[in-house]
Amino acid sequence: MSAPSPAPRPAALAIFAHPDDIEYFAAGTLLLLRQLGWDTHYLNISNGDKGSTVHGRAELARIRAEESRRAAAVLGATHHESLATDMLIFYDEPLLRRVAAVVRRARPRIVLTHAPQDYMEDHMNASRLAVTAAFVRGMPNFDTAPPEPCYEDDVVVYHAMPHGLRDPLRRPVEPDLFVDTSSVLDTQRAALAAHASQQAWLDASQGAADFVDVLGEMSRAVGRMSGAFAHAEGWRRHLHLGFSARDDDDPLADALGDRCRRNPRAESIDFPAG
Repeated sequence: MSAPSPAPRPAALAIFAHPDDIEYFAAGTLLLLRQLGWDTHYLNISNGDKGSTVHGRAELARIRAEESRRAAAVLGATHHESLATDMLIFYDEPLLRRVAAVVRRARPRIVLTHAPQDYMEDHMNASRLAVTAAFVRGMPNFDTAPPEPCYEDDVVVYHAMPHGLRDPLRRPVEPDLFVDTSSVLDTQRAALAAHASQQAWLDASQGAADFVDVLGEMSRAVGRMSGAFAHAEGWRRHLHLGFSARDDDDPLADALGDRCRRNPRAESIDFPAG
């Protein structure tokens, strides 16, 4: 009698807008899950074709695709090809069907994505697409492009901190969960450095300092908010309805254990029974 097949490893899928967004907001968490034996997946919805004053769109898209593949390799994550172009990430049917196909292909237990309110529309639309794509994972009457079989397992969606740690009306945002990324920061920085074409663009468009140093500043700021970690990423958990059978389903906290900390300042509401 042959030995039973091993149980599939749990999977986490990061769905973000642009090349380098995953490295800024989610790569530390992906690396920690990878260390724990999870399969990790990496999707930039946009190909990053607008962010240059030097390269044309086609050339820049090629460059940024190569950089994204290198960054995903540094993170040990499965790379999924981009599906749209900069500033044209819309919450529409064709793009939703394509994002949903990636979700069904990866079969994630955890989906990591942008904050619902962020400083630009591409980020917010990417968040909406990720949420709905996870929601329709088990709907056999929802067709994806290309077709992928549905799956019914519970999934939990986590939203990253917005850029600048504030919503578009400048109000501070605090996470529900802090993840200690101190031990993986060097690898996270190496993955971000793979996006070398971004430095000139951020200099020109945002007056940014060294873009890898910006990552350290952001993670230190979230670490200070945690009151416990030198560097951290922050996450807010999406409402469970339509995604999981339990309102207390929190696989990220369960997996990371003492490498994360709940925010005691975050509002806690008991979900009504029935």
